[in-house]
Amino acid sequence: MNPEQLFVNSVDRQQYLGRWFFQAAVSHREADIQRFKALDSTVFIMEETANDTLVLTGNMRVGEDCRKQMWTYLIKPERGDLELLGRPQRRNLLWSGVWANCLDCIVFQEIEPPLRETDSEDSLNRFMLYARQKDVPPEMLTAFLRNSACHKMTESVRLPQEKEFCSQL
Repeated sequence: MNPEQLFVNSVDRQQYLGRWFFQAAVSHREADIQRFKALDSTVFIMEETANDTLVLTGNMRVGEDCRKQMWTYLIKPERGDLELLGRPQRRNLLWSGVWANCLDCIVFQEIEPPLRETDSEDSLNRFMLYARQKDVPPEMLTAFLRNSACHKMTESVRLPQEKEFCSQL
């Protein structure tokens, strides 16, 4: 199954605002998802703070600690993806959760171009699955991993969610 891209310059953004639970990440390289292996759970809040500006606030559980991080994304009329403030070379694509057999999910892809002109592959390419509920059916994660593997994304991490989620800090 091929994912369906959601073009941020034409989609109804209101339906994607609010709380999202990070479920899993995939890539074709372990290095692209290594940092997620330290996480137990993460809940994100997506807010539109100004016209064409989205702020994503992540509350992450790492061991016994809670960490907060914020990302600001710009929506440009000429681009179908999100521009991460300070990282204009990074492409941030939204995909329909149908790829994971989940209507209440989104898939977020981050891509960075090769570091050198002679490199043949992107320096970063990962998909991250977010759901509206913290508990999702195992079949949904299986579908996400299976469909990702068809696109040579065989390295994966699932957040265990064994500890209490960090609330807004």
